[in-house]
Amino acid sequence: MPDMTTTPRGSGFPGYSETMTRTPETAAKARHFARVALCAWHMDDAVDDAALVLTELFTNAVRHARGGAVRVIINRSAEDRVYVAVVDRAPRQLPLPRNAAVEDIGGRGLEVIDGLADRWGYDLMGPGLQPWGKRVWAEMKVVR
Repeated sequence: MPDMTTTPRGSGFPGYSETMTRTPETAAKARHFARVALCAWHMDDAVDDAALVLTELFTNAVRHARGGAVRVIINRSAEDRVYVAVVDRAPRQLPLPRNAAVEDIGGRGLEVIDGLADRWGYDLMGPGLQPWGKRVWAEMKVVR
Protein backbone atom coordinates (compact mmCIF):
# COMPACT_ATOMS: atom_id res chain seq x y z
CA MET A 1 0.00 0.00 0.00
CA PRO A 2 1.38 3.48 -0.80
CA ASP A 3 2.43 5.42 2.31
CA MET A 4 0.49 8.29 3.87
CA THR A 5 2.18 10.98 1.75
CA THR A 6 0.84 9.39 -1.41
CA THR A 7 -2.11 11.16 -2.99
CA PRO A 8 -4.66 8.92 -4.75
CA ARG A 9 -6.51 10.36 -7.72
CA GLY A 10 -9.86 11.70 -6.51
CA SER A 11 -11.90 10.79 -9.58
CA GLY A 12 -11.57 9.33 -13.05
CA PHE A 13 -9.07 6.61 -13.76
CA PRO A 14 -6.99 5.15 -10.88
CA GLY A 15 -3.75 6.86 -10.05
CA TYR A 16 -1.33 8.02 -7.40
CA SER A 17 1.14 10.85 -7.03
CA GLU A 18 3.78 11.55 -4.44
CA THR A 19 6.37 14.25 -3.86
CA MET A 20 9.78 12.67 -3.30
CA THR A 21 13.20 13.98 -2.39
CA ARG A 22 15.34 14.45 -5.51
CA THR A 23 18.25 12.22 -4.44
CA PRO A 24 19.75 9.07 -5.96
CA GLU A 25 18.75 7.09 -2.87
CA THR A 26 15.07 7.89 -3.43
CA ALA A 27 15.04 6.09 -6.80
CA ALA A 28 14.37 2.86 -4.91
CA LYS A 29 11.28 4.46 -3.34
CA ALA A 30 10.02 5.51 -6.80
CA ARG A 31 10.58 1.96 -8.08
CA HIS A 32 8.65 0.54 -5.10
CA PHE A 33 5.87 3.08 -5.72
CA ALA A 34 5.39 1.71 -9.26
CA ARG A 35 5.46 -1.90 -8.08
CA VAL A 36 2.82 -1.32 -5.40
CA ALA A 37 0.47 0.53 -7.77
CA LEU A 38 0.69 -2.09 -10.52
CA CYS A 39 0.18 -4.94 -8.07
CA ALA A 40 -2.88 -3.14 -6.65
CA TRP A 41 -4.25 -2.93 -10.20
CA HIS A 42 -3.45 -6.63 -10.87
CA MET A 43 -1.04 -5.69 -13.66
CA ASP A 44 1.65 -8.05 -12.42
CA ASP A 45 3.10 -8.74 -15.88
CA ALA A 46 4.07 -5.09 -16.28
CA VAL A 47 5.50 -4.47 -12.81
CA ASP A 48 9.19 -4.81 -13.70
CA ASP A 49 8.99 -2.76 -16.90
CA ALA A 50 6.97 0.05 -15.30
CA ALA A 51 9.30 0.14 -12.30
CA LEU A 52 12.34 0.36 -14.59
CA VAL A 53 10.81 3.12 -16.73
CA LEU A 54 9.85 5.16 -13.67
CA THR A 55 13.33 4.64 -12.20
CA GLU A 56 14.94 5.93 -15.39
CA LEU A 57 12.68 9.00 -15.44
CA PHE A 58 13.44 9.63 -11.78
CA THR A 59 17.20 9.20 -12.27
CA ASN A 60 17.15 11.72 -15.13
CA ALA A 61 15.44 14.23 -12.83
CA VAL A 62 18.05 13.60 -10.14
CA ARG A 63 20.88 14.19 -12.61
CA HIS A 64 19.52 17.08 -14.66
CA ALA A 65 16.84 18.95 -12.70
CA ARG A 66 17.12 21.33 -9.79
CA GLY A 67 15.37 21.78 -6.48
CA GLY A 68 15.00 19.44 -3.57
CA ALA A 69 11.95 17.49 -4.71
CA VAL A 70 10.13 16.02 -7.69
CA ARG A 71 6.56 14.79 -8.13
CA VAL A 72 6.16 11.15 -9.16
CA ILE A 73 2.92 10.14 -10.88
CA ILE A 74 1.59 6.74 -11.83
CA ASN A 75 -1.84 6.31 -13.42
CA ARG A 76 -3.80 3.50 -14.99
CA SER A 77 -4.91 5.62 -17.93
CA ALA A 78 -7.01 2.79 -19.37
CA GLU A 79 -7.75 -0.84 -18.48
CA ASP A 80 -4.63 -1.89 -20.37
CA ARG A 81 -2.38 1.21 -20.08
CA VAL A 82 -0.04 2.59 -17.46
CA TYR A 83 1.25 6.16 -17.43
CA VAL A 84 4.27 7.12 -15.33
CA ALA A 85 5.74 10.60 -15.00
CA VAL A 86 8.17 12.74 -13.05
CA VAL A 87 7.63 16.48 -12.63
CA ASP A 88 10.70 18.61 -11.95
CA ARG A 89 11.66 22.28 -11.87
CA ALA A 90 14.05 22.37 -14.82
CA PRO A 91 12.02 23.43 -17.87
CA ARG A 92 15.09 24.14 -19.96
CA GLN A 93 16.70 20.75 -19.32
CA LEU A 94 14.75 18.81 -21.93
CA PRO A 95 15.14 15.04 -22.30
CA LEU A 96 17.21 14.31 -25.39
CA PRO A 97 18.33 10.80 -26.35
CA ARG A 98 22.05 10.49 -26.86
CA ASN A 99 24.37 7.92 -28.31
CA ALA A 100 26.29 6.53 -25.36
CA ALA A 101 29.65 4.98 -26.12
CA VAL A 102 30.23 1.39 -25.05
CA GLU A 103 32.52 2.51 -22.22
CA ASP A 104 30.09 5.16 -20.92
CA ILE A 105 28.59 4.36 -17.52
CA GLY A 106 25.35 6.26 -18.16
CA GLY A 107 23.47 7.88 -20.99
CA ARG A 108 21.13 5.04 -21.94
CA GLY A 109 18.06 5.87 -19.84
CA LEU A 110 15.93 7.32 -22.63
CA GLU A 111 16.94 4.42 -24.85
CA VAL A 112 15.63 2.02 -22.20
CA ILE A 113 12.41 4.03 -21.86
CA ASP A 114 11.96 4.12 -25.63
CA GLY A 115 12.35 0.33 -25.77
CA LEU A 116 9.84 -0.41 -23.02
CA ALA A 117 7.21 2.30 -23.47
CA ASP A 118 4.76 2.63 -26.34
CA ARG A 119 5.36 6.36 -26.27
CA TRP A 120 7.07 8.95 -24.12
CA GLY A 121 7.58 12.68 -24.09
CA TYR A 122 7.50 15.80 -21.98
CA ASP A 123 5.17 18.71 -21.26
CA LEU A 124 6.28 22.11 -20.04
CA MET A 125 4.49 23.20 -16.87
CA GLY A 126 3.37 26.76 -16.24
CA PRO A 127 2.48 29.75 -18.40
CA GLY A 128 3.60 29.75 -22.06
CA LEU A 129 6.83 31.75 -22.08
CA GLN A 130 7.60 31.31 -18.36
CA PRO A 131 7.35 27.59 -17.54
CA TRP A 132 8.33 26.68 -14.00
CA GLY A 133 9.05 23.03 -14.75
CA LYS A 134 8.36 20.02 -16.92
CA ARG A 135 6.66 16.64 -16.74
CA VAL A 136 8.54 13.81 -18.43
CA TRP A 137 6.24 10.85 -19.02
CA ALA A 138 5.95 7.42 -20.56
CA GLU A 139 2.92 5.29 -21.37
CA MET A 140 2.93 1.52 -21.67
CA LYS A 141 0.37 -0.96 -22.93
CA VAL A 142 -0.13 -3.83 -20.51
CA VAL A 143 -0.99 -7.24 -21.92
CA ARG A 144 -3.26 -9.00 -19.48
